[in-house]
Amino acid sequence: MEYRRLGRSDLNVSLICLGSMTWGEQNSEAEGFEQMDYAVDQGVNFIDTAEMYPIATRAETYGRTEEIIGNWMAARGNRDRVIVATKIVGPNAARFPYIRGGETRFTRKHIEAAVETSLKRLKTDYIDLYQLHWPDRATNDFGALAYQHKDGADETPIEETLEALEAVVKAGKVRCVGLSNENPWGVMRFLALAGQGRGPRVVSVQNPYSLLNRSFETRLAEVSIREEVGLLAYAPLAAGTLSGKYLNDQWPAGARRTLWPGNKRYQGAQADRATAAYLEIARDHGLDPAHLALAFVLRQRFLGAAIIGATSMAQLKTDIGAAKVSLTDDVLQAIEEVHRLYTYPCP
Repeated sequence: MEYRRLGRSDLNVSLICLGSMTWGEQNSEAEGFEQMDYAVDQGVNFIDTAEMYPIATRAETYGRTEEIIGNWMAARGNRDRVIVATKIVGPNAARFPYIRGGETRFTRKHIEAAVETSLKRLKTDYIDLYQLHWPDRATNDFGALAYQHKDGADETPIEETLEALEAVVKAGKVRCVGLSNENPWGVMRFLALAGQGRGPRVVSVQNPYSLLNRSFETRLAEVSIREEVGLLAYAPLAAGTLSGKYLNDQWPAGARRTLWPGNKRYQGAQADRATAAYLEIARDHGLDPAHLALAFVLRQRFLGAAIIGATSMAQLKTDIGAAKVSLTDDVLQAIEEVHRLYTYPCP
């Protein structure tokens, strides 16, 4: 397993990060334990979660994923050998009325409350990486490419958020901070304010990145490299789409798309055509489709880690196996040819 320093921090994370959003919904605690045990045995030292997990979100299971991770670390006695990342829910009162009364904002009051509850669920006294799940302002995230400015939109000033994060870092409750679902302006604003002494410097940005969504390359790759803010790539398999299991109108039992068909981000004619083209490349070169997709993500210079998620041990073993796969120049050229035909089919 390869390890990389995350940003300018002292966190040396495995190139593959274990995602956890199915634990407590699609996966039981025992299955979560099995996944973590196997991943650690394979050299993975990085686990990503969030206070809102598991997905799909609901009041009855809120925080359950963090509890499972906390129970596992307590049972294994390995807290000092695992890097744990979690996230505070962004603003969305309609969706999360059960979290802090629906006032999920990035103010000092809410950040301190969220950190305390995550620490309790994780059964630890510190969080290695604490991330803002999405911006506390109107922006183009979750599938949008074009930015539409909203004058007078309610938002928490970044200065206030950064100062709140500084407080939990100084208290020893958080080691490093990061962003998620952010754009270049947001990342650079956080960095500029940190440079002025207003709070800690962000070390990472967790955004989508896959063969079906390479928008990070044009929007944030230069920022990531020049400013040393590593990408934590989520959905590197486009929520399982790039495995090919949904092609030809297949709806596998128990699969996320089957359970929650309303999530359209990786659905549609363009997504299907692009996926079929990438599967053809994999077949032509004797590669597992998941290995093709993940190995492409893992080779990127701006990558801090790729976050994988699985509901079965077979999926997990395949995904972690991608760390040993190298793509030839012929494969990379074929990928670029498909990308020119199907550019950002699933932003």
